[in-house]
Order: sequence, then structure tokens, then C-alpha cells
Amino acid sequence: MCNAQAGATPSQIPDPDPAETAEWREALDSLAQAGGPERAAYVLQQLMARAAALGVRAPGATRTAYLNTIAADQEPPFPGNLPLEERIASINRWNALAMVVRANQAHGELGGHIASYASAADLFEVGFNHFFRAPAPGFGGDLVYMQPHSAPGIYARAYLEGFLNDADLAHFRQEITAGAQGLRGLSSYPHPWLMPDFWQFPTGSMGIGPINAIYQARFMRYLEHRSLAMPSDRKVWGIFGDGEMDEPESIAALTLAARERLDNLVFVINCNLQRLDGPVRGNGRIIDELETLYAGAGWNVIKLVWGGDWDALLRRDPDGALASTFSHTVDGQFQTFAANDGAYNRQHFFGQDPRLSALVADWSDTAIDRLRRGGHDMVKIHAAYHRAAHHRGQPTVILAQTKKGFGMGTAGQGKMTTHQQKKLDDEALLAFRDRFALPISDADCLALKFYKPADDSAELRYLESRRAALGGYLPRRRTEAPRLAPPPVADWARFALQASGKEMSSTMAIVRMLTALLKDPQLGPRIVPIVADEARTFGMANLFRQVGIYSAQGQLYEPEDIGSVLAYREARDGQILEEGITEAGAISSWTAAGTSYSVNGLPMLPFYIYYSMFGFQRIGDLIWAAADQRTRGFLIGATSGRTTLGGEGLQHQDGYSHLAAAAVPNCRAYDPAYAYEVAVLVEHGMQRMLDEQCDEFYYLTVTNENLAQPDMPADEETRTGILRGMHRVRAADGIAQVRLLGAGPMLDEAMRAAQLLRDEHGVDAEVWSVTSFSELARGGRAAERAQALGLPCPDGNWLARCLGDLATPVVAVSDYVRAVPEQIRAWIPGPYRVLGTDGFGRSDTRAQLRDFFEVGAPWITLHALDLLAREDSAWQPALQARREQLRTAARDVPSWQS
Repeated sequence: MCNAQAGATPSQIPDPDPAETAEWREALDSLAQAGGPERAAYVLQQLMARAAALGVRAPGATRTAYLNTIAADQEPPFPGNLPLEERIASINRWNALAMVVRANQAHGELGGHIASYASAADLFEVGFNHFFRAPAPGFGGDLVYMQPHSAPGIYARAYLEGFLNDADLAHFRQEITAGAQGLRGLSSYPHPWLMPDFWQFPTGSMGIGPINAIYQARFMRYLEHRSLAMPSDRKVWGIFGDGEMDEPESIAALTLAARERLDNLVFVINCNLQRLDGPVRGNGRIIDELETLYAGAGWNVIKLVWGGDWDALLRRDPDGALASTFSHTVDGQFQTFAANDGAYNRQHFFGQDPRLSALVADWSDTAIDRLRRGGHDMVKIHAAYHRAAHHRGQPTVILAQTKKGFGMGTAGQGKMTTHQQKKLDDEALLAFRDRFALPISDADCLALKFYKPADDSAELRYLESRRAALGGYLPRRRTEAPRLAPPPVADWARFALQASGKEMSSTMAIVRMLTALLKDPQLGPRIVPIVADEARTFGMANLFRQVGIYSAQGQLYEPEDIGSVLAYREARDGQILEEGITEAGAISSWTAAGTSYSVNGLPMLPFYIYYSMFGFQRIGDLIWAAADQRTRGFLIGATSGRTTLGGEGLQHQDGYSHLAAAAVPNCRAYDPAYAYEVAVLVEHGMQRMLDEQCDEFYYLTVTNENLAQPDMPADEETRTGILRGMHRVRAADGIAQVRLLGAGPMLDEAMRAAQLLRDEHGVDAEVWSVTSFSELARGGRAAERAQALGLPCPDGNWLARCLGDLATPVVAVSDYVRAVPEQIRAWIPGPYRVLGTDGFGRSDTRAQLRDFFEVGAPWITLHALDLLAREDSAWQPALQARREQLRTAARDVPSWQS
């Protein structure tokens, strides 16, 4: 694309031909004087539109006339059978509508959406018939992120293709009911977890689709630049809604796509001008706003505003009155025009100006009513898609204007309530059938029967031929991938297994393991280290030189620290994804890497290392979507723990990410204390995800506190305990009088408390390292359910196996809120006390913070004595002595009220 010198004013740019420039200025002066400002503005708009078509964009010129970017005479020939494609789209519209209405007639609470797909059907059909390519030998296939509310239309097309049948469509949003009958239920929105052979990408939460699509396109380039995938012209297509663009995630990565020159990325924004409650921009124009946004971010913008029916009117309008009226009409009014018929539009749109009235004087009201917007004209859509697919050097966005509820007539087209429309009366159903000329009898129409032409019909033969030409059917999801065997743990974590008391933090341990794994000749190239601008914080700077930071442009400068062993090295084949300060971007890269086994047939292993506070709290929705997408990889919540991260304070100290992680069904969350525990968990996670191909991911929290690291015990019980949630690290001399459960950094406090109890009070305590309260709770719930149903439970309840049935007092402590250890209360056989870090964090030393939250060794000792004293008054003197020692440190109010 040609650009004038960026950022320079005209007076700063050398003029090679002042005389020619003067002629253009004089011409504009004459035009404004003779035709007035409106005429001059119109001509300028035409020139800008022409400039955009030529690839010329003037500095600051990000908004063009409210017209199509591609003029009629620039459109390529339409390659398909237009009448057949329009009939197929009409059939899909009917089946999508019937699916939703049938479900809600039977069960009114099921919900669903008709109007979104009604507006987007043609956008999808042109893609499916001409652009969306399926995987084939040597070609990975295009990726399509679907507008979630249009899911019924995608099911309708899969029905014509033969992938779904009548029973499937009849069980839309009835997955449990269908499953009980041995049938397939259809999920509400695209959900790979629920339909793993069909949907590739979850887009149901607004904003998730766009940001993931951008980072997916970027990750495809990453694989190519690292020679892990062959260069290809695979595309990532994203069909999204205009209202969705208000989500911060939708637009957060637009500049990244432009910087990376992702011409493998195409967004199609379905601008039906409406969201759930009303207009997206009632008092403005969302297409203008999005054009400015995307063009300013560096995207190639294609406006698809008007259908071909308008071309003749525009040609017959030498004064530009029609284009001027377009540019002065706001979206709220366009919606009103969409909701009304031809007679209304003749009076209220064309009647605004005698010149407009004259344009349609010989048109019938029906002809005016059938004037299409650009997103309903397959020829125009094809032209836009064709240009986008062949554009180079930039990502492309197509802004396609449509009518929400297109074809629903008075029952829904352009109505404020159309997003919520789930039922239609008999008259509306018959009108919809007639509007699209569907060969369905009155009885079948009112019975909402699905319509499918005969297998040898022209429609189905054409549909099959088009998909065959594009490699097969979409969407389809690959469920199998090549297996990878991880290297033996001793090869990359011997230092952790045989630590011999050396001091190190668990963050240091995981980074050392990652560094060693990157050197493995088989697995190393498949590892994707990801950081959101915190690599130096986590001690990862050594990897800059070792494997490099990925940059599509390489490194165009000499870094200031070029002579350092920790030099900041960017490279086109760099391995680290250094995302900058964007956790949303980093988790999207993690998702792209962690689903590469399915999307690309190439298993990758992402390690996203970040401040744990800025994980589940900040990007929980993206993590939930990653879980839905069956992502495999490691999330490493570093600098974790509310008291362990001293000094950083309220916003940085994580005290509840493990509570959020416990709610994600396929997230296996651990809070290890020792380096050998980290090694066992990483080894197990790699085995499960890479070799056994389990659709789960691992969340490990690690800290920056240096602790003496013991050797790993040789018994298998330790390894099993680490994985299932707890193992004993200190046995009592005899029968334990109290049990202390310590998690993560609080294990060291529990060990100190055990020593205090013995030395000062003669209490014999045993200590357990709890690596995962959530895994213990899941095991307990599974055993409890099996017992209630009289079913076998081969794994049993690990917690019960460890603690037995002795009613020994138990104190559990973690660096997280009390709700985390509370998860296992139901399966503790004796008195149970939990300590945690409820409340806002503070800036101070670890010792002060642990006193503030009352989780340090002295406080653990206090609560152990309190439990003992409740059972036996002989412990009252010891308890009273401990109370006296801590009374001066105790605050008037607890931490959660401070």
C-alpha cells in the first residue's frame, strides 16, 4: 500500500512538482465556488474512495464515503451458480429458524437466536461455497471463527451436507436429553468441548473470538518462520458482529495484526446495526467508526454497504444526492428503514429530497422493499472476499452492512426485539416461507418441519461439488495428533530430585527445568515459552540468547546490551513469545499453541509464565474458552501467594487464583512447595498431554521465596501423593497428636510450627505437603458419589487413605483464602481448622505479612493448641501461654475486615 510520509504535514514534505499541486488546489477552489461545499465534499469523497481502491491512503484519512469500497466495474465475475446458491441460503435460513422455534415451542426456556443468522446467511454461504478451504494432504485448511449467535445456521448447513440429521436438529440446545436417547444434541454456541468433532473454536463469549483469531493467525506464521510448518496461504477468517466490537478483547490486538503484516487474516464484521437491546450506534454510524478504528490500526478496510440494486440509482444520481443522504443518515434511522416496507421507505427515505424521489418514481413499493444491503448481495460479498483473500501485506476487515432478522418481515426484521425473537406465529411462518420461495406445504410449514431437498437435487449436488472443490466440509475438528514421548525426568530435573538442601525458589526451579527441556532435540523445538513482559522478573533472561525472542521482522536494530550474555535478541525464528504488557494476548497465544495438535496436526507445548494475580482474575474468560477448546499446556502462576510476594501490595498479591482454577473442570491446579514436586508435576503433565493426549491443562503456582530443597524420597507413595494432592513430609515419632497440612510456601511455616509444637509444648505433629486442595476435593467428591450410587470407585478417596479414620485435629494453611483448604472439610475425620490470607494484600516483608494474615508458624501453633485444648483441657495452659505471646501481634479486627 502506498502512503504519504507518515506523520508529516504537507508543508514538511518536499514537493517535486509545485505547479501540479497548485493546479489541484485551484481546481478545488473553483469546485467549491461553483458547486458549493456539498459538491466539493462529494468529489473529495469520490477521490478518497478511488485512492483507497488504488491502495493510496492519505495521512489521517481513515474515513471514506458511505459507499462500497469496490465499485461495480471493479468486481470480478461471480464464479458460482447464483440462483442455486441463493436457494441453498434460503433453505438454511428456514431450517435454522425451524430449529430454534421448535425447541422453544417445546421448552420455552431453551432460547436461541434467529435474527443473527438471518442477517449473516449470505456472508457464510459465499465463504462456504468459494473461500473456506478444508484440510487436505499438504494443506492445513482455513480456520473459521463463527459468529456464535449464528450457530443454528451452521447446523442447518451441516444438515444439508448430511453430517447432521433431523433428530440432531430436533435436539438443538437439548444435549442431555439427546444423550440419554443415544442421539447427538446440538450445543447452543460453538463449543469444542461439547461437540469435539465439529466445532473448532469457542466464540460464545463476546470478544473471545476476535482476539483468539488474531493470535491464531500470528501463531501460524510463528510455526512457518520456525520451520515447523511449511509456508502456505492458509487463512484465518473471523465472522463477528458489530456490537461485539465494543468488547475490549475484540480490538485489543488490532495493531499487532498490522505490525505483523498478517495478510493471512480476514475479519468479516456483520454490521446489522443492532445489538440485543437496540442500535449499536443509534446516533452515529458503526461502519464509519469501525472503518476509522481499523484503518487507523493499519488494516486494509473494505466497506460492503450497498447491494447491486443500488448501483443503477447511484449511476443516475449525478449530483450525489443519494450518497450525501447516506452520509447524513444515522444507524438508528437505517434500522427504522429496515423495519418498514417499501411504501414507508419511499416516503421517509427517498422523500427527503425531490432528487431521490425522482430516482424511484417508476419503481414499485415492492422493488424498493427489496433493495438489498451489501451483506445480502452474494456478488458483492464475493468481490469483497476475493479482494481480501488476495490482499498482501496487511490484515483485512470487511464491514458488511446487513439487516438484522433479514426476511422475518414484520415479525422481526429490524425490530428492537429481534435478537430475542424465538417464536413466530403462523402468519409469520408462512410469510417467511413465501419471502424465500421455499417449496414447503402450509402443513409442513406450520409444523416447522425441516426441509432437505432430495440427494440428487440440483441444490445438494451443487453444495457437494463446491465443498469437494474446497477440500471437504467445514467446520470439522481434528481429534487425533501424533504422540510425543517426553524425555526422562532425570534428564532435565536431576537438580530438583537430588537438591541436597540447596536453597532455591520454585520459580527458579521451573525456569531451570524449562531451560533444560528447550535443549532436548525432540521436544525442545515444540516448546513455546510465553511471557507478558516479565521474563527478567522470573529469571528467564538467559533464554533471550539461548532460543531468541520471536519477531516476524527479525531484529532491525543493535540492542544496547548486545555484549551481554543476557542480550535482548529478537529473531525471525525466535522461540519465546514476548507479548508485551497484554495478558489477554499472551493467553491467546497460549491457546493457539496449546491447540496446535488439533488445528495444525502439530503438537506444541506452551508454558505461559506470568504474575499469578494477573491470570484467572484478569483473563478468566479466556482461560475458560481455552478449556472449552481442549487446550493442552502449562500455566505457571509465578510470584504467587499473598504473603510470599512481599512489597508488591494489594493489586499484585494473589490469594485466590486456586479458587478460580478449581472451577475449571479440565484444569489440574497445583501449589507445589518443593522443586521435586514441580518436576513430578511437569513430567506427569507432559506425559498426559503429549503422549496420552488428554484434553487437560496444568496450572502450577510458583514463588520467589528461596527455601532449602530436600531430595525427593524414593518411594512411589510420594510421587502418587504429589499427583493426587498430598503426601507426608514429616512423620510423628509415635501416633500424631495433631496434623498440619501446608500448601506451597506455607509448608515451610507448617514445618516450623511442628518444631515449635514439639520443642515448646511437647506436641507430636506430622506434616503433610498439600500440592492440590482441588484435586483432593475432586477425589473426595468422586468417592462420595460412587458410594451413594453403589458404584465402584477404583481410585478411592486419597484424602481418606492418607488420614484414615482417626479423629486427630488437623490445621490446614495456605497462602490463599480460606475457601481453598475449605474444599476438603467434608472428608477430614477430626476437628479441622483452616488458615488463609482472606482480605486485601499489603506492602511489607513476608514476616510482617504472615503476622498480619495470621498464617505464620506461631499462628499455626496457636490453632493446633486450640484444637487440642477443645478435646482435652490439659492443653489449656499451653494454649494460654501461646495466646499471651501472640496477643500483642493480634489486630483488633481480622484481615478480611481491614
